[in-house]
Amino acid sequence: MRHTLPIAPQFYVTAPQPCPYLADRMERKLFTALQGESADQLNNALSQQGFRRSQNVLYRPSCSDCAACLSARIDVSKFRPSKSQKRSARRNGYLQRRATSPWATDEQYDLFRKYLDTRHADGGMADMDVFEFAAMIEETPIRSRVVEYANPETGALVAVSLTDVLDDGLSMVYSFYDPDLPQNSLGTYMILDHIDIAREAGLPYIYLGYWVPGSPKMGYKAKFSGLEIYHQGHWQSIQNPEQFSCKDRDPLASPPIAEQVANIQLPDRHPTKG
Repeated sequence: MRHTLPIAPQFYVTAPQPCPYLADRMERKLFTALQGESADQLNNALSQQGFRRSQNVLYRPSCSDCAACLSARIDVSKFRPSKSQKRSARRNGYLQRRATSPWATDEQYDLFRKYLDTRHADGGMADMDVFEFAAMIEETPIRSRVVEYANPETGALVAVSLTDVLDDGLSMVYSFYDPDLPQNSLGTYMILDHIDIAREAGLPYIYLGYWVPGSPKMGYKAKFSGLEIYHQGHWQSIQNPEQFSCKDRDPLASPPIAEQVANIQLPDRHPTKG
């Protein structure tokens, strides 16, 4: 009888490149491949340590002199909607939710292109073609869903979220919506609806990706009560978003890469029979 141990994930660092959130800064990411029979376990373990998924890669910011990007999640039990969030929920209550397997459609891509061209024409995804879009949606080695929101009268697709199902919550990997409906606050509504989905499923958290204090693109995340950020190796509640700032730059903001990797808690791996 032969016993083999799975190969531990290998971690790498990207070359520095311009930060998409804060001007005059360079970003760098620590990443590893998400693959094999233990992909779900690895995704769960690393998501709880501030990592995010992009197709079959898990990554976390590891900038040399900046620590502004903070992984954020909502504690569903502590969330209480604000007045504006309640208005968003009422305004979009007519929408029909459809949760499907991660399969890309032409209708999704058309909405995606409209969203990018209007809201993020100069962003890193601006040149994404239909094949790259399909890869973003479909290349997932874990349990993922595409959550669509449509107008039941016209059938028109108005919002989409690519969502991963974790052991302890829902991770909103990427969302986009019809930019011609700004009064609907569809981005906010999708988060509110995912909070409802998590409650129904008994899942405690909604993972939102990175909150970057000082970045207009990411400021909306601080408007949700029950928000927690992964900071200095653990999750902590945000009582006052104003206490976090992106102004300070510290050459010692991030520990050495070897130390970062050594402190990552990997899922338990048991011998497999072969």
